[in-house]
Amino acid sequence: MAHIVDLRSDTVTKPNKLMKHAMVNSAVGDDVYGEDPTVNALESKVATLLGKQAALFLPTATMANLVAVMVHCNKRGSEVLVGSKAHIYKYEQGGASHVAGTLLSTVENKPDGTFDLAEAERRIQGSDIHEPVTTMIAIENTHNVCGGKVVPQDWIDAVGALCKKYSLALHMDGSRLMNASVQSGVPAERIVRDCDSVTLCFSKGLGAPAGAALAGSYHFIQQARRARKMVGGGMRQSGVLAAPALVALEHGLPALALDHKRADRLAQIIHGLFLKNFTVDVAGRHTNIVLVRIPDASALTADVVLQRLAQVSRAETQGDCKTADDEGVIVKGSCFTPKLMRFVTHCDVTDEDLWLAIMKVTYVFKELDAKYPISQ
Repeated sequence: MAHIVDLRSDTVTKPNKLMKHAMVNSAVGDDVYGEDPTVNALESKVATLLGKQAALFLPTATMANLVAVMVHCNKRGSEVLVGSKAHIYKYEQGGASHVAGTLLSTVENKPDGTFDLAEAERRIQGSDIHEPVTTMIAIENTHNVCGGKVVPQDWIDAVGALCKKYSLALHMDGSRLMNASVQSGVPAERIVRDCDSVTLCFSKGLGAPAGAALAGSYHFIQQARRARKMVGGGMRQSGVLAAPALVALEHGLPALALDHKRADRLAQIIHGLFLKNFTVDVAGRHTNIVLVRIPDASALTADVVLQRLAQVSRAETQGDCKTADDEGVIVKGSCFTPKLMRFVTHCDVTDEDLWLAIMKVTYVFKELDAKYPISQ
């Protein structure tokens, strides 16, 4: 028996009692006909929250991003400029190209989640008959691969100005937008002021079991509703999923600050171990994501670390790596690269879970640090 602390992602959360109650008691109708009152209420709430004219409920943020590309880039062969580490580019199976017929062209992401706007401007195409026509720029906030970074607001504003200059659409993958808003203290409406469309995910951070929203102008959402139907996202009595999303918006936002605080505690502890095989950029950690790096000179890999964290040895259960019931502890994380691990705090991680995870991580990291010397 072992107590599992799952820090792979904030998508692993289970719906709480309020969400389950809302699901059972939700008023429903056929959303494809626009007749689900709970969905309509959620879409109205999201539009107001983000300062947009309208919003659309979809099953996932991946579909929401795809639909945004399909609407903004409605001529096949259009080009989208996107960061080299963006979720749209790295983790959505190239759907923008495969389904929407667009070319995803990358601009190298900086560690803070931004990219060079001078380079982006040089990369805008369409004046030459041989070139694809650049139609859209996509940005991400918070930035997942860059460690949950809150992207600087002045940079977002500058991207908006660049898009207006060249009549390009600006889309924000704001799957964890509310984390960015809570951490920065900037209202979500202000963050996305210059964005023509924005995706918001309810199952990341906010703790709902499923669902995302896409917000924009009335005309954009009208076209997005057609695209959603095309890719199979037109659900029927989807109020049962919209209901927990409403609960997440109403009750889940205050908990995000606690998630950030717990992630900071984990990062500080790992940093304070002063181990040669494990480093954390404490100053650069913003929200609920902790990235742990292993030096290139080490023979140790992230897979080995995660496999060890998933094991319970007899020796560790004789110390602090156990629960009050003498259960061992397993910590789950995710591997980004052979030398990079991610741990994500969320609403299902309690203070006790965090303490147990810290004890386990401390034990395993020290054990592996002694086992794997750094090559000189």
